Amino acid sequence: MDSRQYSAASVRQLAQVVTRVAPRDRERWESREPIRSGGGVLLPVSRPRADQLWMVVGMWDRAMAWEEFPRMCRLEARRLFTGPVLGRFWELAVAGELRARPEDVGRALPLASQRIVRDVLGILADLVVPGKRVPLPVVDQPTLRPVVPARDRAALYRGLADMAAAGPGAGDGLGLSGEARARLLAMVGIVLDSGARSGELCALRLEDLAGDAVAVGLRRRPQRASPIRDEEIAALAQVHPASVREIRLGRLEQRSEATRQRVLAAMAELEPLPEVEWHRLREGTRVAVRRWLRVRQAVLEALPLEGGRSALWVTLAASTAGPPGVTLRQNGLERAYTKGVAALNTVMAGQYGWAPLPTRMEQLRRAVEAEPLSEEAVRGLVAG
Repeated sequence: MDSRQYSAASVRQLAQVVTRVAPRDRERWESREPIRSGGGVLLPVSRPRADQLWMVVGMWDRAMAWEEFPRMCRLEARRLFTGPVLGRFWELAVAGELRARPEDVGRALPLASQRIVRDVLGILADLVVPGKRVPLPVVDQPTLRPVVPARDRAALYRGLADMAAAGPGAGDGLGLSGEARARLLAMVGIVLDSGARSGELCALRLEDLAGDAVAVGLRRRPQRASPIRDEEIAALAQVHPASVREIRLGRLEQRSEATRQRVLAAMAELEPLPEVEWHRLREGTRVAVRRWLRVRQAVLEALPLEGGRSALWVTLAASTAGPPGVTLRQNGLERAYTKGVAALNTVMAGQYGWAPLPTRMEQLRRAVEAEPLSEEAVRGLVAG
């Protein structure tokens, strides 16, 4: 929407400000002005953040249709960031009254969306009324699901290693095919040794295994920092390294939004991480991965497919994605993991020290604090 199409002059002014830092004209994108991050560092906005800025401008435009807003806030953008006006805007936004699609109006915003709107309001306030203290709304921190305790991870790994070593046909009662069982054990082992997210696990290729499956290379998401950089990030953000570690691992309960923004700004200022982050695989995981590689090869040979065969994880049955042997997508990987872990919980329920393992991979990987290897250490493992 062109700024001239907004009904209120204040929203048109707001749109003009946003155009400077997040122009919709693609030819102007590279020349956009930077904004000040929570850590005080000037950084250009990303494409996702630009979309969020324009989303909130649209919300302000729809808010101006409510007659209860005073006339002055319709004339000047700076009036939008006074206490009463901002408070009423927030009430309408949280209640879902400012949604863009008519069919969604009245559906309350989830906490994650509230956090985005709140952060964008802070950015807009800094652009429209720089230096002014604006009473931004407070958003509760989302409650993270509990992670898997170390004792349970140890019991899981012992069981995984035993089942991987026993091979398929060992009568473990999982209720899975031998092929699905081999795939599950390899997946869980890699998560336990690397803390891989589901998307990172899904993206693995054969060449991401070093040597005889002695290490795995993960392509970390850009926002994830390596643990070995915590001290560097902490010095740049002027916070304690423990705060960096907690934020990096997604544990936000005791950390303020201001601290989180300072840490993220410091991470963005550092040189990019290596494209691949290597992690050592323990012997039980190596056995599980090697067994899966044999199963995978048999699947591909039974139904030859044209094209690349580099994906580590492949399907085991015909599906809408194609015949067995095609690359396993993230939703399929997550379903396979959930089904397998549910079966694993049933089998291990009576074992000493075992507690039911969460069927969401995110709860398992968040508990893992894996230290990445240096290139020299990887070469040593492969040579050894």
